[in-house]
Amino acid sequence: MEVGAMSLWSRKFEMPSADSALPGRDAAMPVPPLHEVLGQPLTSPFPSDSENIVVGMGCFWGAERIFWETDGVLTTAVGYAGGFTQNPTYEEVCSGLTGHNEVVLVVYDPKIVSYVEILQLFWENHDPTQGMRQGNDLGTQYRSGIYVSSEQQRMLAELSRQEFQSALADAGFSAITTEILHTGEFYYAEHYHQQYLHKVPNGYCGLGGTGVACPTGIAAVE
Repeated sequence: MEVGAMSLWSRKFEMPSADSALPGRDAAMPVPPLHEVLGQPLTSPFPSDSENIVVGMGCFWGAERIFWETDGVLTTAVGYAGGFTQNPTYEEVCSGLTGHNEVVLVVYDPKIVSYVEILQLFWENHDPTQGMRQGNDLGTQYRSGIYVSSEQQRMLAELSRQEFQSALADAGFSAITTEILHTGEFYYAEHYHQQYLHKVPNGYCGLGGTGVACPTGIAAVE
């Protein structure tokens, strides 16, 4: 492999620094007003009694569908978070020079589906032990991540990670590599990515879980 090609390949697995990341732009990505499946607004303001979480599980097309099919989820959107570049494009995120992850914003009614149940869906529907990849999708934008909006969410996410790590270890899996960070800024992805698998039902999904069930003991401390 040539030196230039090696550099491009290694960049897919290394996070850029804030100084080396692409600068981005001031203009936000325009998105449709309503969710293609749920018919609810794609952007805030959301209902005052709703809660939200942002998660990265690999390719965001398949991850988004998991959540919009869940009872109690009000709306979902795909986008980018966890990096440095302001209002990035898909191509920029794929370059590995933004630091962003492909993520899903999940807005839900906690009276119908709990945060712990959302975490269960997250853990059980991808492999959180794979580092900067998910299945055949390689790069920092496919890393496993939970991006929380409160200290309570962070605490419960970390407890669930500990419990799922124990279950995975018993099944012979390696250590979880999921990052748990404050949400920061969520940047919407391009309109054609939103609810992609509704528009293209047989399109690429790329997700696969470990087959290990996530324990539910953390429900007691919600």
